[in-house]
Amino acid sequence: MTSVIIDRHGDPAPEPRTPSDDVDAGPARTDVDLWQLRVDHLAEEELDPSELDAEERVKLAAPLRVEDRLRYGVGHVALRRLLAPRLGIAPAEVTFRREPCPGCGALHGRPAVDGPPGVPHFSLSHSGDVVLIGIAARPVGVDVESLPKAATVRDVSSALHPLERAEIADAADAPEAFARIWCRKEAYLKGIGIGVARSLDKDYLGERDPSALPAGWGVQGVPTADGHAAAVAVEGTMGRVRTSWLPSSFVTAANAGGPA
Repeated sequence: MTSVIIDRHGDPAPEPRTPSDDVDAGPARTDVDLWQLRVDHLAEEELDPSELDAEERVKLAAPLRVEDRLRYGVGHVALRRLLAPRLGIAPAEVTFRREPCPGCGALHGRPAVDGPPGVPHFSLSHSGDVVLIGIAARPVGVDVESLPKAATVRDVSSALHPLERAEIADAADAPEAFARIWCRKEAYLKGIGIGVARSLDKDYLGERDPSALPAGWGVQGVPTADGHAAAVAVEGTMGRVRTSWLPSSFVTAANAGGPA
């Protein structure tokens, strides 16, 4: 059975861990490390973008709303600082590539670390006040969403899988139920590398019927901040999921050395 380990808000980032070898873990189990940050605890000028590459800096300088720039910058600085010790390099030396799209084969699929076989897989999501990052030994997808308005639930639910629509309807179209299912779906679609280009009614990612979930993937909800929903999907059977809250200082200049 999957276990979820939740660290307290502000605890330091855990050390990179090797997958569990417990005898009851079963075949092909994949452990996942998740980190969350609150962006509403930061001002834009506190963010340290010095480790970002040229493409990331261009995106960070785009004429976006301040909150959008902050979410983007926090997510990408944190991702580099989490990956760097696993790769044995500095955060600024982490390079990324795009994997082939499973739909058309073009190089706009899942983002990946540009490195030798065996480098960790990752996924990044941000919405509202929260940034969520997942790292695992196999392909992984994460999604976090702020709770939508009732109009969004009505407009988007009709595009979902029939069983998902039924679950949302049974919850009186509650934004919380919609957001939980949407996060599970988007985490899976990001994990397989195609995103919402795949028809939203093709796969069942609801909460009621585990036997109807896509074969070869594990998916589950993730505890997160009030007013948000989150989920993680991983290729294979879900192992232990550890979710930790990083302090705001993790992405500031004062913490440029990365996690201890």
